[in-house]
Amino acid sequence: MNNNDVLATRAGHLGHLVLNRPAAMNALNHGMVVAVAAALDAWENDDGVATVLISGAGERGLCAGGDIVTIYHDARTGGNESEQFWRDEYHLNARIARYPKPVVTLMDGVVLGGGVGISAHASHRIVTERSRVGMPETGIGFVPDVGGTYLLSRAPGELGTHAALTAALVSGADAIAMGLASHYVDSTHLATLVGELSERTAASVVGRYGQVPPESALMSQRPWIDEAYAADDVRTILDRLAGVDDPAAQAAAGTIAAKSPTAVTITLAALRRARALPSLEAVLDQELRVSLRALHWPDFAEGIRAQLVDKDRNPAWHPATLAQVPAALVEETFEGLGARELGLADARNGSVEAQ
Repeated sequence: MNNNDVLATRAGHLGHLVLNRPAAMNALNHGMVVAVAAALDAWENDDGVATVLISGAGERGLCAGGDIVTIYHDARTGGNESEQFWRDEYHLNARIARYPKPVVTLMDGVVLGGGVGISAHASHRIVTERSRVGMPETGIGFVPDVGGTYLLSRAPGELGTHAALTAALVSGADAIAMGLASHYVDSTHLATLVGELSERTAASVVGRYGQVPPESALMSQRPWIDEAYAADDVRTILDRLAGVDDPAAQAAAGTIAAKSPTAVTITLAALRRARALPSLEAVLDQELRVSLRALHWPDFAEGIRAQLVDKDRNPAWHPATLAQVPAALVEETFEGLGARELGLADARNGSVEAQ
């Protein structure tokens, strides 16, 4: 990692972490994950820090996700570095969710994938009129992770299923409606808000600048979204979408049909299983199982090639249709990892019992 990839500063009783790779839209690399975790460790027992703030450098957004191209090259040589990256990243996601001090995240601009993981589990999650939030994994032959299946499976109705399968980017208002964010603030107030966090409590500052968000477009579409996406089979969902007399439903069907058949099949299964799991930690444990299996799918390498390496936007998925995705693959993807399990749920349960 470049030593400047994460900037850690102190002002008053605020600890401020800035993701600082603006040329890469602050995409997370392994070193950045380690640096953020180290800062949280250092500030947890520091009485001089009352609030932690996470923001992104530049004008385009908080974070465009994990450094997928690096993962692509690592996957072609075994994937060992990617596994350790995910382990540390998922530990960080859980750490942010359970952090004993307020964590404020500025989800301004683009917030994708790993950017959702580093922000949407915080105590105070601020979106603006410029926010575009999403889990775009199915478009690259992958499955939402970083606690994404936990968040999306608990969104109202089937809004999370719709967002996950289509890989759609949602507005700040939609993000609040879905539970991905907690407060809506006009972007012109962010600099003042940050300044006041150094002197006042997070709750008072965010409460002062928070405002009623605009109407959520997704919430207005819930009737057909809930009906179509209630099925536990992607082909049934597509059939139901085809029968909805709404251009948005037709567009969603076309979007899903163009995604990796393997990825959308496993994503739906992951969401249904996540909905039944008791905690974020248990879902993160499941997500590592899925991620490590997906790392070796032909569609993961092909999706990254088509979207980010060659950029021809023309992936050749294998298998090419939903009907060809083996049922056995779904079960195998969720099988335990034995000694390689992430173990966050067991650690959390042990901590709770010790208290």
